[in-house]
Amino acid sequence: MIVVGVGLSESQPTGDIKVSSPHDQNRIKVIQDYFKLSDQGRQEILELFHEDAEIYFPKFGVGVGRQSLLEMWKGFEGSLDFNQHDYDTMTFIPSGDYIVVEGTSHGRLSGTPWTGGQTPGGRFCNVFRFRDDRISSVHIYLDPDYTGEDAARFRWGKNRRW
Repeated sequence: MIVVGVGLSESQPTGDIKVSSPHDQNRIKVIQDYFKLSDQGRQEILELFHEDAEIYFPKFGVGVGRQSLLEMWKGFEGSLDFNQHDYDTMTFIPSGDYIVVEGTSHGRLSGTPWTGGQTPGGRFCNVFRFRDDRISSVHIYLDPDYTGEDAARFRWGKNRRW
């Protein structure tokens, strides 16, 4: 895990270090729980959210209310064999009420595997907003074509570094 403090001076070290406040660390723990519960498909994840939370996911749009997370998950029923986020390589960037998380995942969709960093799909960036120590919004940015089925839109070809 890498935690990057916003506004670091050039003289401060960077890399695999923790430079955020204890308050940020509490919120990062909530986010880590979010990813683990999400990967397990556990409904306890809803307890991490405010009742009126906003959820954004590409092709799903914006949902309001923590139940919209489950509604978004339903779009993967019958096709998502599994999804596993790579917890140890996530980068957390706290800034006020927000924490941005960049990372990778691996999994299998309709029998076809993906591995973030090795295949076109699997990289993500999530923007979490907090009210108190609960999630008030999460905007998930990724290419939902995890397995590269949309060949026509690989404008630069598939033979690239991912």
